[in-house]
Parts: sequence; structure tokens; C-alpha cells
Amino acid sequence: MPKMKTHSSAKKRFKLTGSGKVKRFQAKTSHMMRNKSKKAKLRLRGSTLVSKADEKRMKALLCK
Repeated sequence: MPKMKTHSSAKKRFKLTGSGKVKRFQAKTSHMMRNKSKKAKLRLRGSTLVSKADEKRMKALLCK
């Protein structure tokens, strides 16, 4: 049986934390930033964790 390949777009978008959770960046940051408040833009800067429901699928894409 051949090795599984990592999904190319997933490896660019997700990282694994030390404890094995999947980290992702926030959505809604690519355009129309002038319509968002400074507070909203500040909150979107950081990263967050993938939800529990999706974590299993993301790890499968990352071959972990």
C-alpha cells in the first residue's frame, strides 16, 4: 500500500499544536476591510483552533 500524501492546500492553511490540536487562521480578512471596525480587525488578526467536529477531517488531510 502506498504512502498517503498530505493535502497541499491543507498544509498551507493548518498547523498542529504541541498538544495535537489543529490551528487555523481567521476568515474574512482578505478584502472589504474598510467596512470593519478596528476592534473587529484586531480580533481577526490572531489564529484560533479548528472546531472539535472538524478536527478529525483536518488531521486526515494532514496525514496525522
